[in-house]
Amino acid sequence: MAVTDLNAMKDAVVRGDKEACVDLAKKALESGVEPQKAIQEGLAPGMQVVGKGFEDGSLFLPDMMLAAEAMKAGIAVLEAAMPADKAAENHLGKVVVATVQGDVHDIGKNILRILLSTAGFEVIDLGRDVKVATIINEAEDEEVDIIGVSALMTTTMMYMKELIEELSEAGLRDRFKVMVGGAPVTPEWAREIGADGYAKDAFAAIAVAKDLVN
Repeated sequence: MAVTDLNAMKDAVVRGDKEACVDLAKKALESGVEPQKAIQEGLAPGMQVVGKGFEDGSLFLPDMMLAAEAMKAGIAVLEAAMPADKAAENHLGKVVVATVQGDVHDIGKNILRILLSTAGFEVIDLGRDVKVATIINEAEDEEVDIIGVSALMTTTMMYMKELIEELSEAGLRDRFKVMVGGAPVTPEWAREIGADGYAKDAFAAIAVAKDLVN
C-alpha cells in the first residue's frame, strides 16, 4: 500500500467518510499492510488533524463525531484481521467511562470512548446520568484499571468528589486510577478532589490514560 493510500485513509477520517475508511482498510489488508501500521499511519493521523481543527475552531463537535465514527469503522476491519497475540500486545488496559449522575451531556464522553478503543484500551461505557455506586460496582466487577468520569454542569461536578470519597471509604482508592474531565472541570478541581488525572478534552485524555497505566 503506497503512502498515498495511507494519506487517503487519513483524509477519509477527516471527512468523516465511514464507507471510504472501511474500503481503504480492506484495501490495506489486501495489499499486505500490517493492521497496526494502517491504524497508526493511516487512520490515527486523520483523527489528529480533526483534533487540531477542533482546538483552533475550524471544526466542530459534529465533525469530530463523524470522524471518530469513521475511524472506528476502519479500525474494526483492521482489528478483525489482527492476530490474537498482536491484539493482546496492543491492549493497554481496561477503562470504565460514564457521565456522572444528574448530567445527560455525553458527546465528549462518546468521543472519548471511541478514541480510547482505537488507542488500544478496552472500554466499558456506562452511559450518562450514572450513579456513583453503579460506577464503583462496575469498576470492581470488570476489574478495570481506570475510571473516567465527565461532567458538563457545575452542579454535577460534586459527584466526582463523591466518587473518590466513596472509593476511599470502601478501601478501593488504590485499586483504580480516576480521570476527570468536562467543560467546567479544571486542573485545580481535579487536584482538590484527589483525582489521578485531568484532561481538557477527549484527545488529551488519551495521553493521560496511557500515562496512568504506565
